[in-house]
Formats: sequence, structure tokens, C-alpha cells
Amino acid sequence: MKIHLPILLVCLAALNASAETVGEVSTTFRLIGANNKIVVDVFDDPKVNGVSCYLSHAKTGGIKGSLGIAEDTSDAAVACRQVGPVSFNGTFPAQEEVFSERSSFLFKHVRVVRMADKKRNTLVYLVYSDRVVEGSPKNSVTAVPVPNGQNLPVK
Repeated sequence: MKIHLPILLVCLAALNASAETVGEVSTTFRLIGANNKIVVDVFDDPKVNGVSCYLSHAKTGGIKGSLGIAEDTSDAAVACRQVGPVSFNGTFPAQEEVFSERSSFLFKHVRVVRMADKKRNTLVYLVYSDRVVEGSPKNSVTAVPVPNGQNLPVK
């Protein structure tokens, strides 16, 4: 049982939303390897039906980028929108990570956190990057108001 617990925790962490790539643009030409680019991904909030988030973030090219060992910059932006009727899959905490993607070989991630503003009945989404030793203050925020008469099911 003790062996299965770490495996279970890793599997639960992987349940965060997964993203689909919408498109990308090249920002820097690289003679060898892939170009540097900005990628736009979309993911659906796993606990809020009818809300999708569009995430733009930098991808480093070159040889290291092509091999998957480059560290991407901390530049990212998020825009979440209501794309259908809003409904909730149970209750959720006032603050919860809804998306995470690796942005370096080992130690850096781009993360999106959902926060509940109960007073204004609004979902707030924050994107930032972190690193094991030191994160970045670069961030972006967006908000999605929940329709009148529908309360946030916050724990």
C-alpha cells in the first residue's frame, strides 16, 4: 500500500486540464533547429463546464529546443471565456491549479490557477511560471463572471 500511494498522487496530479494547440507564430529564425515561437493553446476548465482558457506562451527553438532541453522564457498570457452554458462539476476550493505545463527539462513550469471571487461571483484565472529555486514575477490575469442566479460552489 505504501508503494501505491506515491503512484496514486502522481496520477492525481496528472488530472489537470490538458491543452490543445490552436496555432503558433515564429518570432526568431534559427539556422539550426526549430525557430523560437509563441504558441497558443486552449484548455477547458476541468471543474467548470462552459469555460475555456486560451494560453499563449514562448517556446525556445534551436538545437536545445528541438531536443526538448531548452528553458522557455517566463512570458505567458491567459484569456478565459465563457464558451457555453456554465455548470460546475461539484465543489472546488477557493484557489486551485487547473493547468500546468513543463517549460524546461526539469525544474520550470507554466501554471494556471483558478481563484473564486465569491463577492463578485466571478472566476479569476492567473498564469505564472515557477522554478524550483526562483520563479518569475511575470504573470497575466483574466476573469469570467458567472451568470446571475448561479453561485460559485466553493468549499
